[in-house]
Amino acid sequence: MSVRLINLGLPKSGTTTLAHALRHLGWRVADHKLRDEDGALISPDRPFVAQQIYDAYFSNTPPLSGLTNYDALSEINMLNGNSSLWPQSDYPILKALRLSDPALRFVATWRPAAQIADSMMRWNNLGSHRLPQGTLPGLPHGYGRSEAELKIWIEGHYTMLQDVFGEDPRFLLLDVASPTAQHDLGAFIGCALPWWGQENVNPRARTE
Repeated sequence: MSVRLINLGLPKSGTTTLAHALRHLGWRVADHKLRDEDGALISPDRPFVAQQIYDAYFSNTPPLSGLTNYDALSEINMLNGNSSLWPQSDYPILKALRLSDPALRFVATWRPAAQIADSMMRWNNLGSHRLPQGTLPGLPHGYGRSEAELKIWIEGHYTMLQDVFGEDPRFLLLDVASPTAQHDLGAFIGCALPWWGQENVNPRARTE
């Protein structure tokens, strides 16, 4: 088994929905952390997908060499304490991934930046604390305290991906709320998807 699809979308862009849809196909999906079929962490010391990618890259080995048991990676970033790893925003990593396997495909789950920013601000302490306290590509320490700043960062991320991939047929910008999302993704990976919907919906309604 080898990774066939990597999602380059940001958190709260539909990453869990993507994972759920691919699992309905029978694909094995790593979503943020490496877990077994029962949900237990496979590698407690290095549990994050992002750690596996960077460990391989800085060992001068193919960036997916530690993830060969998976068909897809649905969320690949990490923000944990002082550790902040965002391979989907790191050009050398993106280049290494593209060169590692000519059959590897890339999708970027997408929602309007204002919606992602709103969801980040309401998701636990992600937008209110963790993002502005971290150091992320395009979002230095101290920035991202408001939805307006997060929106600028989010828009910049997706613009960067489109600049990097251009018309590459191995890349799909996927509007997860589009009525054609299920068909678009299925056509892109060459498999009809039996399920599409919403997973990991933010339980906190916005208070006006």
